[in-house]
Amino acid sequence: MTHRTDKIAVALSARLEGDGAVSVSGAAEPADAGPDDIALAMQPAYAERLSEGQARVAILWEGADWRAMGLEAALFVQRPRLAMAHLTSILDPGPEIAPGIHPGAIVDPTAEIGEGAAIGPFVMIGRDVRIGARARIASHVSVAEGARIGDDALLMNGVRIGARVVIGDRVILQPGAVIGADGLSFVTPETSGVEKARKNLGDQGDIRAQSWTRIHSLGTVVIGDDCEFGANAAVDRGTIRATRIGNGCKFDNLVHIAHNVVMGNDCLLAAQTGIAGSTVVGDRVVCGGQTGIADNLSIGSDVILTGATKVLSNVPSGRVMMGYPAVRMDQHVDMYKALRRLPRLLRDVAASKKQVPKQGEDH
Repeated sequence: MTHRTDKIAVALSARLEGDGAVSVSGAAEPADAGPDDIALAMQPAYAERLSEGQARVAILWEGADWRAMGLEAALFVQRPRLAMAHLTSILDPGPEIAPGIHPGAIVDPTAEIGEGAAIGPFVMIGRDVRIGARARIASHVSVAEGARIGDDALLMNGVRIGARVVIGDRVILQPGAVIGADGLSFVTPETSGVEKARKNLGDQGDIRAQSWTRIHSLGTVVIGDDCEFGANAAVDRGTIRATRIGNGCKFDNLVHIAHNVVMGNDCLLAAQTGIAGSTVVGDRVVCGGQTGIADNLSIGSDVILTGATKVLSNVPSGRVMMGYPAVRMDQHVDMYKALRRLPRLLRDVAASKKQVPKQGEDH
C-alpha cells in the first residue's frame, strides 16, 4: 500500500517542501532506502548516507538543504521520535488475521463474539467469554472461561488468558504473553526460615526441614485500556482480590507482575523488570531494564528507576532512584565516586601508617 507524501505530512503535523504527490510504501535508513521508501534522516550524520540509497523523499531537520541532497520532497518535524511513532503507525499493516472465525478455531457456544472480530486458527475460546468488537486474535491463543476482552484488542500468537481475566479496549498482547496465571503463594506449616531471617535480619534460628503448602489464587487480573504487553510478559492473578493494571501501561518482553500488585496509569516497564507481590505502584512510573521491586512496598507516582535498580523500601513520588539497594540517583553517583576513590585512599592510609613511629621506637 502506498501513501502520498502530502498525506503523511498531515498525519505527522510536519512541514512539507517539494512534491507532495510522491508516494512511498515503506521507511528505511538513508543508505538502505529504495525509491519507494521515505528515508529517516533527522540528523546531519544520518543524511550523509542519503547518496548511498535511492530515496526520493526524507524526513529531515529544520534548515536542511533537501534540494542539494537530490530529493524530490522533504518533511520537517519538531520531535523526530514522535514523528516516527506516527509514521510507523501509518506504514504498519498489522498481522494478517482473516475476518470472522476461522474454521479451525474452537469457540464455546456460550461465548459472545463482538461485531467485526477476527479469530484465527487453533484459537480456543472458553465458556462465557466475551470478545469485544473488532478484536483480533491470532493463531494458538487460548482464552479461559469467563474472561473479557475489550474492543479493538490485539492478541498475538500463543497468548494465554486465564479464567475471569478482564482486559480493556485497544490492548495489545505480543506473542507468548500470559495474563492470569497463578501467583507464587506458598506457606510452611510452621514459621519458615525466610520469615525468621526477615524478622531477625538474617538469623534463621533453628533450621529444620519444611515443605511448602500451596495457597490457591482465587482472584483475577484486571487490565485497563490502551495497554501493551511484550513477548512472554506475565501478570499473575491475585490471591483473593484482583491484580490491577491501569490505563496506558506499556510492558516490554519478559516483564513479570506478581499477585496482588496494583499499578496506576501510563507506567513504562523495560525488559526483565519484576514487581513482587502486593506492591502498589503509582502513575507514570518508569522502570529501566532488569529493575526489581520487592513485595509489599509503595512506589509513588512519577518515580523513575534506572536500569538494574533494586528497590527494597518505599519510594516517594517524583524520585529518581538508582543502584542496589536503590538510593537517590545523585546520592548513588556520589557513592560511586567515593567507591572509585577508595583504593587510592587505602594506599594513602597505608603509606601514612608507615610514617608513624611505633610505640617505643626512637624519635
